[in-house]
Amino acid sequence: MKKTLTALLSLLTISLATAQTTATPTTPAPIKLATTATVSNASLSLSAASRIATLAVSNCAQRGYNVSATVVDRSGVTLAVARAENAGPHTLGASLGKAFTSASARNLTSNIAKGLADNPGLADIPGYLVLAGGAPIRVGDVVVGAVGVGGAPSGLIDEKCGTDATATVLSQ
Repeated sequence: MKKTLTALLSLLTISLATAQTTATPTTPAPIKLATTATVSNASLSLSAASRIATLAVSNCAQRGYNVSATVVDRSGVTLAVARAENAGPHTLGASLGKAFTSASARNLTSNIAKGLADNPGLADIPGYLVLAGGAPIRVGDVVVGAVGVGGAPSGLIDEKCGTDATATVLSQ
C-alpha cells in the first residue's frame, strides 16, 4: 500500500511539473500607477456624445433598422441617448448595457462575446451585456467613452452603425 501511494505521489509530481513547464501563461505588461495625489483623464464632451448617438441611430435608419444608441463616458456613465421613433423599448436597455460593457472593458463587445466561452463569468458582471453592438470611443490610444447600439437584427450591424458614427464625429 505504501509503495502504491509513493508511486502515485511520484506520478502526480511529475505530471504537475510537466504541466507547469509546458503551459505558457501570458503575462500582461506592468502598469505604471500615478504617484501624484490626483490624476487627469480625457473625457468625451456632451456635444460629441450627442452627435454620435444621433448619427448612430440615423446610420441604422438608413439601413432600415429602428435602433437606440447610448453614449457613455469613460466610466460608463450615460452622456447621451437617441432612439428611433419606432425602436422597441428593449433597445434602450440593450444600448446602455453594450455601451457600459465596452467602456468598462475598453473593448468591442463583439470581441468580448467571442471570448465568453473561455470566461463565462463575464456574463455575470452587474451591468454587463455581452452582445455585439458596443464599441469604445478612442482619442489616440485613450478610451474617452463608448457607444452602444441596440435594435438591428445583428449586433454586428449595431456595432457598424456606432463605429461609423464615431469615426464621422471625431473626424470633424
